[in-house]
Amino acid sequence: MKLSGVMPALVTPFDANGRVDFQAFEKLLVHLRDAGVTGWVPNGSTGEYFSQSTEERRAVLQFVKDFANPGEILIAGTNAPATREVIEQTAMAKEIGYDTVLLAPPFYTRPTQPELIRHYEAVLAAVDVNLVLYSYPAKDGSDISFDLLDHFADNTRVIGIKESSGVLQRAIDIASRYEGNIQLVSGSDDIALDFMFWGADSWICGPSNCMAKACCDLDRTYRSGDLGKAREMMKTLYRAMNILESGKFVQKIKYGCELQGLPVGECRAPLGPLTDDEKAEFRSAMQPILNW
Repeated sequence: MKLSGVMPALVTPFDANGRVDFQAFEKLLVHLRDAGVTGWVPNGSTGEYFSQSTEERRAVLQFVKDFANPGEILIAGTNAPATREVIEQTAMAKEIGYDTVLLAPPFYTRPTQPELIRHYEAVLAAVDVNLVLYSYPAKDGSDISFDLLDHFADNTRVIGIKESSGVLQRAIDIASRYEGNIQLVSGSDDIALDFMFWGADSWICGPSNCMAKACCDLDRTYRSGDLGKAREMMKTLYRAMNILESGKFVQKIKYGCELQGLPVGECRAPLGPLTDDEKAEFRSAMQPILNW
């Protein structure tokens, strides 16, 4: 399975009563499709899966699956703290129609690398899906080591790794060591152009919820071979991307959707609202993107 283009790590809209707002969700998905995204990644960390019941996670996966057109890539986030729960979530996604899942190391438990290898092997043995690994050690407290990648390098069902460590040297190493085996997927948004240069053909992108046209234009421009124009685009995007990486990522993404005229509600606790100063800083950085 070849991953390509911009695939939004989708927010989950909530209404004023804290319920999933599917009307707002549809408006957002239509906007993203019009901008040129290539697929959908629901129930990742940007989608606040950690705050949702199993019934809500099922409803979100089903809604996105029903919306998707043939040919659009579908990747379900099925993470959970325990292997048993991950298998249950992955089996549910498979039943709905997702053949690929995105899995970070289970949060809180901080498994060792041998434990993490056994975790991924258990998921693959239990459910017939493809796997995109997700490396985000700052959030998960666990790394995905090169020993682990070596272990799965010849497994045709481990198709990629979303690399969100923010360490460009690591991305280059992944691209060099696993070319033809494990696809490098951009996950460090403020250096997305660097990832493209080093072989990432796809971008699982939280910011595309609120800056879809700009992200898709950057991807298309790079693919066209106009590196100078792509560099200028990345300069325009960089400040907003960097502010997102500085903290309160999901809250800022949702506020950016509001700035785009696509309100998606507040985040669920424990994620709290932005301060007025945080809103002003991000709103200022978003101005050239809103006028894209």
